[in-house]
Amino acid sequence: MQDFVKEKIIIKSPAKINLHLEVIGKRADGFHELAMIMQNIDLSDYLELEINNEGLIKLESDCNDLCLSNDNLIVKSANLLRKKSNIELGANIFLRKNIPIGAGLAGGSSNAAATLIGLNKLWNLKLEQKILCSLASKLGSDIPFFINGGIQMCFGRGEILEKLDAKLEYGVLLLKNPNVSVSTAETYKKYSNKFCHQYLTNEEMIEKVRTNLRNNVLKKLNFDYQHLTIKNDLQLILENDNDSVKQALYLLSKLKNCLTFSMSGSGPTCFAIFKDVDSAQKELKANCKLFKDKGYDSWVCTLLDNGITFI
Repeated sequence: MQDFVKEKIIIKSPAKINLHLEVIGKRADGFHELAMIMQNIDLSDYLELEINNEGLIKLESDCNDLCLSNDNLIVKSANLLRKKSNIELGANIFLRKNIPIGAGLAGGSSNAAATLIGLNKLWNLKLEQKILCSLASKLGSDIPFFINGGIQMCFGRGEILEKLDAKLEYGVLLLKNPNVSVSTAETYKKYSNKFCHQYLTNEEMIEKVRTNLRNNVLKKLNFDYQHLTIKNDLQLILENDNDSVKQALYLLSKLKNCLTFSMSGSGPTCFAIFKDVDSAQKELKANCKLFKDKGYDSWVCTLLDNGITFI
């Protein structure tokens, strides 16, 4: 008889920022070929999971703006795992939401991965990480990153992952207008229409971009504090089309001791990087009223060595 975890499981489900996002080109399958560095930060949602014997996936949340139907990635993840494992048990899931929705911080993707990891333990399935990654890739491009988390290079459409042995000590200050969200699909579509005029077929060019990322960008992240730069190709679209992004980038550019600033993912959240968390906290304290008056929520975060964790 299979043993199951009886007590409630609580999982910390962290957001991510993009330390590099390069759109190499449009693929024949409709996705874009990407070269990215993704990094977990400690702005996190929390999932509470417990077994129910009704064979149903029941999702509740403290966020009124969240759709809780079968279209939710948490529910999709749970149902995919049930199908894969041929298990008849269900789960009651409660999501405590802290990561803003539609923010370019991949909160939904993190929640999906956390569901796979959490239910794998709750239902005692003992599936290997590579299987969870395979399931994650069926659900969304960012989701495989969160299975292992930390800091990783991400290629393909995001499913080809290379874990980085790096421990970055930066502090991160985030700005996000709570009334503004962005469609990832629409942002990629606009970028593609402007910059990707034909399908990508040059495998040699793809590998050249990947090699450049391995050899050059990571060195800057680790060592070259004075010349730290972050590339986000999608920012070329949003900084012109979205007033919230444009203003956030301007505000961050004026902060003292800021090493660099950028937009995360497909936006609209923007962030500044400082040499340490104390420096970021000082800037937040000095500018908190200004940020609020301009309509922004603001956070200071640390960078995480790992990703999803049980608490």
